[in-house]
Amino acid sequence: MTEIRVLTDEAQYRAHNTLFRRALHGGPPTDEQWPVTLPSYEPDRALAAFDGDQMVGTTQSYGSSLVVPGGARVPHAAVSRVGVRADYTRRGVLTALMREQLSSLPDPVATLRASESRIYGRFGYGLAGRVRELEIDTKLAVIAGGMTGRVRMLDPDTADKLLPELHEAIGLRRPGQISRWPGWWARMRNRKPETENSVTVVHSGPDGDDGFLTYKVTGEKDFKHRLAVEDFEWANDDAWRDLWIYVTRLDLVDHVESDVALDDPVSWLFEDPRALVTKDVFDQIWLRLVDVPRMLSARTYGAAESVVIEVHDRLLPANSGCYRVSADGAERVEEQADLTVPVDLLGAVYLGDVTFTQLASARRIEGTRLADADALFAVPQKPICGTFF
Repeated sequence: MTEIRVLTDEAQYRAHNTLFRRALHGGPPTDEQWPVTLPSYEPDRALAAFDGDQMVGTTQSYGSSLVVPGGARVPHAAVSRVGVRADYTRRGVLTALMREQLSSLPDPVATLRASESRIYGRFGYGLAGRVRELEIDTKLAVIAGGMTGRVRMLDPDTADKLLPELHEAIGLRRPGQISRWPGWWARMRNRKPETENSVTVVHSGPDGDDGFLTYKVTGEKDFKHRLAVEDFEWANDDAWRDLWIYVTRLDLVDHVESDVALDDPVSWLFEDPRALVTKDVFDQIWLRLVDVPRMLSARTYGAAESVVIEVHDRLLPANSGCYRVSADGAERVEEQADLTVPVDLLGAVYLGDVTFTQLASARRIEGTRLADADALFAVPQKPICGTFF
């Protein structure tokens, strides 16, 4: 019988990390890698499944905060390192881990990045945010005019010290963005071999530093190079525009790659619209409403007549029930539902990536009053996270 335990010491953490890496067909952490990885383990947030004394499955979360529509920040669990030993798959191990983790989380919402997109819907996670994967041809990428501010390059030690402060000062702009916990920054600081060719630049405007961009350049044949944007944050339009000018005007760089929100206006920077192509649209945010009443009350809503939504949650049955959503907020009620939705698809709608009408058209949900529900949950900007974990 599978037993779920909270891990408490370094030896257990290392076994946890080894099992997770092997589940992704990687090798165990080396003695050199382990001191870099250890700070990313937080007390009471690493769980493992055991068959007797054998560890057979893993999951973990990090304490963070998430921006919801309307701008509020709510406590958030960033779920990661989910894995099951290859000889224990399809035996209920992952279900036991997910049930225990979600039942014991102190946070009302969780998100994760899915290695396989079919896994997490059955545990109540919904695809709540996607990104556009862009490629820019710098020969065509003409942006009229010059910079309004200044861009300066940082050495690694200065970047390690400044970026956490600047990220917090810039703030979180869009639904789906999350705060970065100390362990996240510690791991970034210590991954020197992996980021040897990584460059960080900071933008300064009239009021001081207001944006940064980290990128890596890789060589191709005939002195051609490709630049991949790794981290990009900005506080205002001038910083955003100037940093795009910087990366598209670098000498010996022929192509720039970046992930952006679905509605990011970067295409309109260029005089030639063919300078930019969308190579792919990929899932990024998988969101799980752990406490449905709290999360429905945490966000704001648009102007429309109230709608009663019936939620079904098999894994966390306390969430199941009917909720009246209006421009004034949300509350649990005992009323006839206008539409019925499983908790994973409520999560998909929650940040504004998809609408109830689209889900109904795909025969994923049933109900009436779809136009009102869409108007209530509408957002001015598409969600994006921008932080990998």
